[in-house]
Amino acid sequence: MQDNQQEAVSCVDRCREMLLRLPKEAKVLRLLARVYLELDCQTYQDKALVAVCLANKEYLEPAGIYLKIRILLKTGTVDELVKSELKELLDSEVELDVCLTTVKLLIAEDRETLAFNYLNMVCKHFESSPEVGSALVLHIELLLMKGKDLLAKMKIEDAISGHFTGRQLSPNNLTSLHLLLWDKAARRIEDRNYYEALQWYNYSLSFHKAGELDQNLAKLQRNRASCFLYLQQIDKAKEAISEALKCDPNSVFTHFSVYKIAILENNIEKAVEAIGDIDVLSQKRASNEDELLVTENAATNLLILAAQIALDVTWNTALQCENNSVRMKEFFLLCYQTEILTQALECIQICWEIWRTLKTSGTYTRDQTDTLLLLYEFEARAKLNDPKLGSVLESILELENIDAKILETVASLAMRPPAHFPVVCKKALTIALSLHKQGPQADPTRCCYCLHTLIQLSLPSGVCEVDPRILEEVWGYYEEALAIISAASEDFPELEILWLLTRAWNTGILLYSLSQYTEAEKWCGLGISFLQHLGSMQDSYQTQMSGLYSEVLDKLDKAKKNQVME
Repeated sequence: MQDNQQEAVSCVDRCREMLLRLPKEAKVLRLLARVYLELDCQTYQDKALVAVCLANKEYLEPAGIYLKIRILLKTGTVDELVKSELKELLDSEVELDVCLTTVKLLIAEDRETLAFNYLNMVCKHFESSPEVGSALVLHIELLLMKGKDLLAKMKIEDAISGHFTGRQLSPNNLTSLHLLLWDKAARRIEDRNYYEALQWYNYSLSFHKAGELDQNLAKLQRNRASCFLYLQQIDKAKEAISEALKCDPNSVFTHFSVYKIAILENNIEKAVEAIGDIDVLSQKRASNEDELLVTENAATNLLILAAQIALDVTWNTALQCENNSVRMKEFFLLCYQTEILTQALECIQICWEIWRTLKTSGTYTRDQTDTLLLLYEFEARAKLNDPKLGSVLESILELENIDAKILETVASLAMRPPAHFPVVCKKALTIALSLHKQGPQADPTRCCYCLHTLIQLSLPSGVCEVDPRILEEVWGYYEEALAIISAASEDFPELEILWLLTRAWNTGILLYSLSQYTEAEKWCGLGISFLQHLGSMQDSYQTQMSGLYSEVLDKLDKAKKNQVME
């Protein structure tokens, strides 16, 4: 056919004439339509459509409808016509895999809106199917692919809550989701956004049950520990590595992480012990050659790297890296950046002295120099991980007529990598929120921005972070947010309401999984209270959440009765 297109077309036309004289067979007609489609859909689109329509009229089945959708997409048909075929496909006895293939086809043909709308319909249609998890994982994958991280996070949190309330993902789907989350975290690490990388790893961790022991879980905990180390949260890194040791005590990579933490803490005894463990484990082999605990090269490389880390703690390391110019450059650059920030602080102190002298010789009632100098000092100290950062914030708070926007800037600087000062950030945002509410016309959007960040910083993301005191604090933030939304106009950002609803609901599900039934009911009820403020998405979420909430309440009542009987 490829060598002589005209002859091929002639043969196809003869086949068509023969088919029309023969009894109409849907399978053959679909084959004819597929030939037209693959030959040249633009030229033979009418013939392709006629053939597939005849086939579907003769015998309607999912394969025929799917083929018609392919032809319509190739010919640039408007969304409304394609949408009617998608609905017909869903109404037929179609399998979930065919629907998911159709979604991928829509994405490939740049019909993004149509694809996501159809995927929502598919999830609802197959909600009682044990394989609906495949649709959920695909939905998350497509959202991440299109850069819609916030919506993806909401879907992931739905998956986490469902995983522990009877809608458990299959092992294959769970593996696929873990791979997506780890890949997203790895990309954030490449961007040096370690805080967000940690969030993606924490989502992966949330699918593991407490006490679970698995080598993949050990690797996950090591990855989390690395993020904590980049964020200079050594205590949390130690907790993660402790969990990794429980899961896989024979991993040289885990013991190497123990070594790195010991070096940072200047714990020479612990560092030497970790090096000894790596050396011993590097000599061990499993009975089966295919099941080596660790290759000799990997262990040797870790020992070499451990030695390099010990040297890198001093400036002399750079001088000893003459055979590795790239490493020398990176270390010198790190030292240079530290020096520049230190010099910047010295310059700021000189500016303070000049400014104090100027203020004694005149009046500068509306001058913003104090504010600018404090902001510059705050940013420099934050990047240097300076413990004096809190005192700089206190100086900012002592300014006359302090602006809420300045405090929001301070909060942002406190959490911008490499800085990580959540306590300072929360204090600045709390005062900013108070200032917003004191104004004659409080901006509900800015108020909710402050509350959003406060909730995000405080709300537990996993089993090990649940603290009654923190939950009480976050509950107060939620009450404020609900009051602001209730008093606001109808054009309040719907995604923000949905985010608040989802986090409250998932906190309730987390507490339920921990058998904290009273608190679980309280937090699920809080999530339900946001439903009335949703606009276009209200009906969809109300149906889904009301049913699940009733189920949760029933289980809570049974659990309470069991507790009473015990």
